[in-house]
Amino acid sequence: MNISKVSQTIVMALAACAASAAWAGDVHGKITAQGLRSAENIAVYIDSIPGKTFPAPAEHAQMNQTHLAFVPRVLVVQQGATVDFKNNDNVGHNVYWPAISHNKKMAHNLGTWPMGQSKAFTFTDAGDVPLLCNVHPEMAGYIFVVPTPYFAVTDKDGNFVIKNVPAGQYTVKTSSEGGKPASQAVTVGAGAVNVSLTVTK
Repeated sequence: MNISKVSQTIVMALAACAASAAWAGDVHGKITAQGLRSAENIAVYIDSIPGKTFPAPAEHAQMNQTHLAFVPRVLVVQQGATVDFKNNDNVGHNVYWPAISHNKKMAHNLGTWPMGQSKAFTFTDAGDVPLLCNVHPEMAGYIFVVPTPYFAVTDKDGNFVIKNVPAGQYTVKTSSEGGKPASQAVTVGAGAVNVSLTVTK
């Protein structure tokens, strides 16, 4: 093989590697819930991408207090994200969480504020954050802080899509209100891959 053919082979191999590295696929899935009210509002995420770290999102996520409810009831954010908590009601609201992933040392109370105002908090630790309002004890919501930007929330039928996941082998995990965590190995390439998980109480 002459030098020009060797060079051509090397270039083609490098191009193939670059194309492979650029591949991304969508993870489509369905959650079946056992012992829970429904399969809706379950957080699904890729737990890690080996060799990659992710900067904190520049854009703030938002959790509203509207009509005496947390809206959305379930919010999923990447670790390091800042969440703005806004009061849209004409009464005072409070936001606090008694723990993060059952660790009471990570409890926090943001205080109470009137309509139209908001307070921000940056979640530097991954975990499950149960939200409460000490002014209205019937109010409840959840924030799930996950370690990667590859996540989704299930719809009313338990369906979800995690978009543009880099090619590779990963673990898909769940977090939910009242459900045990579930996980499944997945291999992502170009195109879509399907997974099925069962979350039990």
